[in-house]
Amino acid sequence: MGLLLYIRLIVYTAGTLLQLFWMVVILGYRRQRNFERVFFFLCLALFFFYGGSLLALNAQIHYAVPPPTLQAFAGALLYLGLCTLPPILIHLHFEYAATRGLLKKSDRKRVVLLAAYAPIVFFGLRVYPLLANNSALALLAPGRALGFVYGLWLAAAFLICFWLQRRFLAEAPDAPQRTFHKQLARFFLAIGVLVVLLHAAPGGLSLAGAEKLSTGLALLAMIPFAVMMWMVLQFNFLNIGRQKNLVYAVSITFLALLYLSLVRRVGTWLEPVLPPEATAAVLLFVLVVFIEPIQRIFGRRLQATAQHEMDRVQRLTKEIQEEARQGDLARLEKFIERRVKEQFELREVRLQLNQKGSSPSDDNISAEPRAALAFDPREFPLVQGNRSQGVLRVEPHGAIISGDTRAALEFLCEQLPGALDLCRLIEEKLRLERELAERERLALVGQMAASISHNLKNPLGSMKTILQVQLENPGLPESIRGETKMVLEEIGRLSTKLNQLLQFSRPAVRGGSAIGSCDARAAVKR
Repeated sequence: MGLLLYIRLIVYTAGTLLQLFWMVVILGYRRQRNFERVFFFLCLALFFFYGGSLLALNAQIHYAVPPPTLQAFAGALLYLGLCTLPPILIHLHFEYAATRGLLKKSDRKRVVLLAAYAPIVFFGLRVYPLLANNSALALLAPGRALGFVYGLWLAAAFLICFWLQRRFLAEAPDAPQRTFHKQLARFFLAIGVLVVLLHAAPGGLSLAGAEKLSTGLALLAMIPFAVMMWMVLQFNFLNIGRQKNLVYAVSITFLALLYLSLVRRVGTWLEPVLPPEATAAVLLFVLVVFIEPIQRIFGRRLQATAQHEMDRVQRLTKEIQEEARQGDLARLEKFIERRVKEQFELREVRLQLNQKGSSPSDDNISAEPRAALAFDPREFPLVQGNRSQGVLRVEPHGAIISGDTRAALEFLCEQLPGALDLCRLIEEKLRLERELAERERLALVGQMAASISHNLKNPLGSMKTILQVQLENPGLPESIRGETKMVLEEIGRLSTKLNQLLQFSRPAVRGGSAIGSCDARAAVKR
């Protein structure tokens, strides 16, 4: 029984830290999705279960008779986790199905979730008298106290999760996720069978057997979370893999906490032969041997992560350069915002460029360090030489931007000014080409207008001369004379229009701000 006690201590401590790890990761990289919210509450429910079990186990170790208040508090945490675990587990699978587009009818989802959460009220009323009567608490085998109905409820939740995992397996986009969902489906089926075995025949299992089976179930419950941690680091599962530095930092922190807990336990075991301070000093000194290998391993990991980020930035820079060659600055801004948001999985990205003609104080900067320019950690300045071209503002899903993502964004912002300048030059070149083509078109129109005017004025002049001679004939009838005058007026109007067209065809060159002038008296005399 002594070995089982130590196994429980390790399992409950590791389970508590593992759930706390996932809660910290989700809070650090939270997205505006219900899946992450429900996942957080699932980790919280398991944290209550492991934390309450660990507290109850420590109380039994350190006290001959555990204080009733401490036992009631540990029981409240433990049963809160157990009663909320089945509905939250079903809810999590439905939210994951929604993110994958596998859930077609939201009304059916609401009905299933309402049915899943409804039993919490029943079991809450059942748990209250157990907490009031400490003698009825079975904190090391808590499922026995909740009875057969709870076993059916929990087993049904696992079977629903098994069925949904089979659907996820059929729709998995790649081999790693197919393997993950396949193994997870087997896990839910196996743990559902064990839950039925634990709760369906409480009379057939002794208290020791129930405690062993409960410990085994608690150990098995940690496996999916550990596998998901590996999937996150290797394949960016659940879109959390971009925060590798965060995952590494939290992992090292909780491993250190777990090791310190181990040091304390070993010190307690060896207290009859060795002082606890000496045991702690020896075990902490042992860590010095592992510092260099750990540093080497994590150094390679961080270097590989940085190289991966730089390669991704290089590919993104090439895409931006290709888009810049289109010569459309407004379109390039939208393209940069969209691609940066997609590549770095950010909630919002906004590129704000300095306008031409802004004051020099807005554009010119001194030679101070680049870090001093970014007062807001979510702003990345675009600097070229001693001139600021704008700023890239990003909003992450979580509270912070990880170190690798920040380094990649800073490197990208060093490349963006060149692409923006290229786009402006090509845009200016295209504008000049369009202006030149427009002028050539107008010149061609002018040449055509001059040719038309020249070819039409000569016939009109001849017609005008003939009609004027006809008007000088005194024998011309009055009716024809009136019509001839009308034709002469129309010819004059046509000549005026042709003169205007000819004037349009001649290029007007006026230097600087010179003002044209005309002597009206000389023009009248002429």
